[in-house]
Amino acid sequence: MRVLRVIPSMDPALGGPCQGIRNSIPALATLGCENEVVCFDDPRSEFLKLDSFVVHALGNASSGWKRNAKLTPWLMENLVAYDAVIIHGLWLYHSYATTKVIQRLKKKLNHSKVPRCFVMPHGMLDPWFQRDKTRRLKAWRNWFYWKVVEHRVVSEADGVLFTCEQEMKLAREPFRPYRPKRELNVGYGIEEPPSYTDAMREAFQLTCPGLGDRPYLLFLSRIHPKKGVDLLLKAYAQISAKYHGQAAMPALVIAGPTNTSYAYQMQQLALELKLLNLQDPTNDESQSSQVHFPGMLQGDAKWGAFYGCDAFVLPSHQENFGIAVVEALACGKPVLISDQVNIFQEVVRDRAGMVCIASHTGVTQILNDWVLNNDQIKPQMRTSARGCFNERFQTSKAAISLHDILAVNIT
Repeated sequence: MRVLRVIPSMDPALGGPCQGIRNSIPALATLGCENEVVCFDDPRSEFLKLDSFVVHALGNASSGWKRNAKLTPWLMENLVAYDAVIIHGLWLYHSYATTKVIQRLKKKLNHSKVPRCFVMPHGMLDPWFQRDKTRRLKAWRNWFYWKVVEHRVVSEADGVLFTCEQEMKLAREPFRPYRPKRELNVGYGIEEPPSYTDAMREAFQLTCPGLGDRPYLLFLSRIHPKKGVDLLLKAYAQISAKYHGQAAMPALVIAGPTNTSYAYQMQQLALELKLLNLQDPTNDESQSSQVHFPGMLQGDAKWGAFYGCDAFVLPSHQENFGIAVVEALACGKPVLISDQVNIFQEVVRDRAGMVCIASHTGVTQILNDWVLNNDQIKPQMRTSARGCFNERFQTSKAAISLHDILAVNIT
């Protein structure tokens, strides 16, 4: 079985969807399912050189809609060589163009020669995007675009693929008409993380020289308004003042790309809250800083951050799945997350962490509860965290689910 993934970019700095593709393709290969990717990246991009699978990089897109004139002719020429195509994400040119090409091929060829088409929205149908007060203009834009274009992408696909039950339920709320032919919960997972080495610890320490050997909580994701970073900083400042000087109070590491205006705002907020005692918040050399911004972490530095943390924290306003949450679980780390992370119910059931509402009060409470947790509860949570990963989020299980669903639907 040959599958084509269509996605605007495979740049790892853009977050979850491209990482999900990278996690699933090796596991699918063991099942005899060959996957290739077409995207709008520069073929000379360094991050593409690390991929072991075929990536057809068509060059950069030309606008906010991510239009790439090369996509339609490429699909017209190559699409029939695949058994299935998966559109990753919505609201951009790639979903529109792929759907239009499928329609053209069906008119031109026998339907049996046209690959089955699936859409994987990656949380982009979550009602939060339409309800958040800071996104009113974008919400109206999405509503209009849905009426004109995107509802056809969903309704004409052979199925819509969801990463968890909660995502599938939420996708039914924000838009009408919403008429998918099939709703398919395929699950999601990650590969087994590499075993811990001292080189990982050393690589991470180089990114946070001011941290030293102090215990820390880890946020590792995009520094984006929906991630609740402002809530985290304000709540941490309150709890830090409460337990100032006590050994139980961990530092806070906020790891993610810092080259955006919002990331800069969050560093300035940390300065205002007196959590960063530096004129230049990107220069993390001060032992007195309570919050550290090491930038985006990859490779050994990333895994060193996971393995070394006391717990992982993500108070997101909306999180479809949370690959970083699962990576933390795989490293045996408890997760402190909001109830807007769609796998929060699994975390609660397995006692693999703690869950709060995405508000200042909720995040403050969860941090306070973590600091007050005794030394018996935390080791139990670490064991439960790893068990949660083993039981629910191994990439091999998610790959089998996706493989079986595709196999059934392309016959």
